[in-house]
Amino acid sequence: MLLDTTGATPGVCPRRDSIGILNDSPMHGVILIDKPAGAGSADVVRQIKRRVKPDRVGHLGTLDPFATGLLPILIGEATKLAPFLQDSEKEYEGIVRLGLETDTLDPTGAVVHEAPVPPFDSSALDDVAHRFLGEIEQSPPVFSAIKRAGVPLYRLARQGVEVEPPAPRRVVISRLTLESAGPDSLRLTVVCSTGTYVRALARDIGAALGTAAHLAELRRIRTAGFSVADTHPLDEALAALAAGRAESIMIGLNAALPAIPSAIVGDRELVRLRNGDSRALDGIVPAGARLFKVIHNGALIAIAEASSRVTANLIRVFG
Repeated sequence: MLLDTTGATPGVCPRRDSIGILNDSPMHGVILIDKPAGAGSADVVRQIKRRVKPDRVGHLGTLDPFATGLLPILIGEATKLAPFLQDSEKEYEGIVRLGLETDTLDPTGAVVHEAPVPPFDSSALDDVAHRFLGEIEQSPPVFSAIKRAGVPLYRLARQGVEVEPPAPRRVVISRLTLESAGPDSLRLTVVCSTGTYVRALARDIGAALGTAAHLAELRRIRTAGFSVADTHPLDEALAALAAGRAESIMIGLNAALPAIPSAIVGDRELVRLRNGDSRALDGIVPAGARLFKVIHNGALIAIAEASSRVTANLIRVFG
């Protein structure tokens, strides 16, 4: 399972070209899935893994089973892209149910706290939203993938083990809007840093309004520079893979990193780079670049890091 991530321009979906046919297999790239409710992120990975040739399949950023939306799946050599897609902002839409807090902070849990819902108007919601902007301290849910002694906390909690709440962490909320969706519901849109728990944010919004709350619905609409508008329903993606039409839904390695500058190499440099010789990049470092892609015949061959204006070190080689 892969962590969350960016190296792409937010809101811009890469073109589906340069699929990166490496090792005589076209199964290297990114598939954007619109995850349905009820399926876990790992479940989606397992279903796709049964239909592709490489045995390496991962995803960027876990979505809880009740949540829907954008789930990037990395296949084959694309699993090496994860470090360059991490730490991006993410955007979510959701519904916060007021008056009830559950142990999981979502609709799948048992109610642990009830409180009356005080009246509120748009001005009050704007004030509450403003309190959460910027860098804030957030206490993650007990039901989370945070590990203790190598075991995810949610697994311990579901076994009835009394779990000490995780330590608070610093997260960044770049944008938050709250609108009334009824007398006991709010419509939420949030842009936040990786590591943010929207379930915990819903709980804290409820507390700021003087009531209890949990996250009733959640949909991820942007992550790692990809947009939910460019996703494929899971069933359609599985059918395309089963029919041998991977190229119709897959984003290539090069296209998955559109914001990283490129350096083009020829056949001679390619051989040297395949042998791990970073000196093949001397003199072709893109001006001002720290990280850059190394491209041969339109395909991503490597990712390098500049060590000076003219020299660089290989940090990932593909193929």
